[in-house]
Order: sequence, then C-alpha cells, then structure tokens
Amino acid sequence: MSENRLHIDWTACDGRGLCAELLPEILVEDDWGYPLARSGEVRPVVPAALRKNAERAVDQCPALALRLVGEILNR
Repeated sequence: MSENRLHIDWTACDGRGLCAELLPEILVEDDWGYPLARSGEVRPVVPAALRKNAERAVDQCPALALRLVGEILNR
C-alpha cells in the first residue's frame, strides 16, 4: 500500500506562502512565510480528497520547492 506525501525542498523554498494559501488543510505559514505541516510531520500525508489541491500547489510553487512523493507502507 502507498500513500502520497508532500515533500518541501527547504533549500529551494523562499517563503512566499503560496502553498499554504492553496493547501490550508495541510500547511500553515511560520512567522517568515515558510510552510509548516499542520500535523508536525516533515512530509505530511496528502489525503486522496486533497490530491488535486496538492498537485495545484506543486505546479504553482514559484520556487519549484514542492513535490508529491509516494511512500510504501508495510502494515
């Protein structure tokens, strides 16, 4: 089984905050505009219902700092 997670490339991110605006269910902005996962995870899970929104945030990131990644779960 796999799930989609949002990867933030901290070396590329410049803190514009667009991703947090497009994906407020998963991300919030810190005091400088950089995204943080609401869950506290480094790579937050993207629920199936939010997949399209996450794809939009990835596509519109001006710094190309977001990616959707799949992780294999052994349960």
